[in-house]
Amino acid sequence: MSLEQQPRRTAKGTRVKLRIGLIGLGDQWQSMHRPALRMLGDRFDVRAIYCNVSKLAESAVSEFQADPVDGYQALVTRDDIDAVLVLENSWLRFLPATAACRAGKAVYWASDLDFDPVRDQDFKSCVQDSGVAFMAGLPRRFSPATLRLKELIATNLGSPRLIFCHKRLSLEDAPLKRRDQITRRGMEGNLGDDSRVDPEEIRARMTRTEMMQLIDWCCYVVGERPVSVMSANHSEDEAADYQALSMLFEDSSSARTSRDRFSTGTHVSSENGATSTNGSSMDSSAVSESPRRSSGSGGVTAQVSCGSYIPAQWREAIGFRPPAAMQVCCENGVAFIDLPGTLVWFDDAGRHQEFLEGESPVGEKMLGQFHRAVTSLVRNLSGLEDAFNAAAILKGARTSLREGRRVDLRDLA
Repeated sequence: MSLEQQPRRTAKGTRVKLRIGLIGLGDQWQSMHRPALRMLGDRFDVRAIYCNVSKLAESAVSEFQADPVDGYQALVTRDDIDAVLVLENSWLRFLPATAACRAGKAVYWASDLDFDPVRDQDFKSCVQDSGVAFMAGLPRRFSPATLRLKELIATNLGSPRLIFCHKRLSLEDAPLKRRDQITRRGMEGNLGDDSRVDPEEIRARMTRTEMMQLIDWCCYVVGERPVSVMSANHSEDEAADYQALSMLFEDSSSARTSRDRFSTGTHVSSENGATSTNGSSMDSSAVSESPRRSSGSGGVTAQVSCGSYIPAQWREAIGFRPPAAMQVCCENGVAFIDLPGTLVWFDDAGRHQEFLEGESPVGEKMLGQFHRAVTSLVRNLSGLEDAFNAAAILKGARTSLREGRRVDLRDLA
């Protein structure tokens, strides 16, 4: 979309104001997207809203003085819409985004990241051929702690050597409107059908989506794509209560000229805060298999795990002594991240603890980046490529589990 097609500007006349439509309001509407749109009122003008939850839609329509619409097709074909924000998982899957791309509208995708690199190739091609901007919601990249970690890697800590990520899932992580159905053990049916939900399917999709987010997070921190992956789950079932994988990244010296950098285009600097609390410890549940390398090697191993192995009724146990969201061992130190804004790191000088809650919220950063992507003269599809890259890595992990070997991801390219 060219700037000539976007004549609406702020009062200062220095920034394009995008006219947007919202498709679905989702579980993060109140906590992330609504506050971000309120704060970024000088960049976004909400013109139309399509949402199946009537009370929520009425409230949003009144708050943003937008028009309610009866379907996503009616929304994306409006002349007063420049971009579309898909904010909810539903049985429609890619249909709203596909329709928006064909109508020439930019897309912000905060819906399900459960892509299949083969089955969903038509959707990827549709976005690439449309010529519009597309951004996938990858919130961990935009957290203040992640951005500060990238700064420390470039300055104090040096290149990563080992990365550990673990996430405990529970019923509370399931979409709000489906929790009651999961608890009541709803009838088996298609995942996108809200009236018939198989709890095991829900858990499988939650785990896949979380694993994709963690995979992308590791790739972003390292700054390149892995060359191989190996998986070790609790069982071969896709809805296994514990899934883990080990990614091996190329030696930094050999990858320097060919690596495909991951970038959000956002840079945030933070001030250090000094207090003392108990630090986190390495989670021993991660996959331990990785090739032996000498201490001088520049390669990186990332171990990612995700599990729903604690029953939902054991609420106190789920939150007991959770491991750090990410633990990174670098050349000159080690760092521990608790999202969104706590970072503890150690080097030769000792312990440093930083609290970054004063930074802009993650939702604002992501929508701000989307605004830049739409108004920029340079098209950026990195979010789409990165999401499909994470899906391909996860697919390679399933192959590894099935065949009992480390899978070379370069063979899948």
